Amino acid sequence: MLPIKVSISVFSLFVSFSLMAQEQIINVAQKQDTQNAREEYLNELLVRALESVNYSGVIRMTPISELQKRKLINLDDNELDMYWSMSSPEREALALAIKIPLFKGYIGKRALLTNKQNLARFKKVKNIEQLATFSAVQGHNWPDTRIMSYNGLHVRPLTNYQAMFTLTSRGRIDYFPRSFIEVNSELIENKQSNLVIVPNLYISYPTGIYYFVTKSKPELAKAVEEGLIVMQENGEFDALFNEYFAKDLNTLPYTKGKTIEIKLDNPYF
Repeated sequence: MLPIKVSISVFSLFVSFSLMAQEQIINVAQKQDTQNAREEYLNELLVRALESVNYSGVIRMTPISELQKRKLINLDDNELDMYWSMSSPEREALALAIKIPLFKGYIGKRALLTNKQNLARFKKVKNIEQLATFSAVQGHNWPDTRIMSYNGLHVRPLTNYQAMFTLTSRGRIDYFPRSFIEVNSELIENKQSNLVIVPNLYISYPTGIYYFVTKSKPELAKAVEEGLIVMQENGEFDALFNEYFAKDLNTLPYTKGKTIEIKLDNPYF
C-alpha cells in the first residue's frame, strides 16, 4: 500500500509529487491560522480513511481565510478539492457531501458559554421559551445561526470569531453556544477567567460535519466514503474519535438526571 502523505510547504509538496508522479495531489482547505484538536482529528481521519482503501496521494493543506469562504464552499476551480464543514442544503448542492457525521453527532450538542456572573440567571431556564429571553452570539454565515433563529432564539450574528468570546466575557451577550467537542479547548485557548460553561443545561439539534468533495472528483469522494465505512466497521473510527475527545466529553458539567437538554428543530438538515 502506498501511503497517503500530508504536505503543507510548497517545497515538500513538489518533492513528494516528483517522486511519485502517479499519485494525486489532494488540495484540502483548512481554516487560516487554525490548528487545534478538531482540525488535527479531521486531518488524521482523512489520511486513515484513504489509506484504508489503498488510495495513494499527497494531501496539501491550503489555508483559507474568512474572506475566501464563498470560494471554499463552491469548490469552483482547480485550486481546492475538498473541505469539511457543517452541512446545509446549499452546501450539499454545491459539492459532493459524504454523509458520515465526522463528530458522531456531537457537533449538534451545544454547551452554553457565559460570563460566570450570569450563572444564577440560567438556573431558572427550563425550556426554549425561557432561553429565548437571553441573547446569543453566532457566526454570520454559520448554519447554527439560522437554526437558532428558526427556533425563536435571539441570535446576534458576527463575522469576528474572537469578538464572540469577548462580548460574552464582558456580559454584552448572555451566552455563546459551542459544541461539546470544542468548548473545553476553546476555553483554554481564550484564557478569559470569567467565561464558564453553564452547568446542567445545553441545546441540541440534528446536524453533522461532513467532508465535501468537488464534483469534478467523484472517485475521490467515493474513496473517502468507502474508507470511512471501513473504519466504522473495524472500530478504528470510534477509537480515533475517543483518542481526541473522550476526555473532554467526560469533563463537561452535566449531572445525569439533573441536566436539561433543550432540543431545537433543524429544517435545514
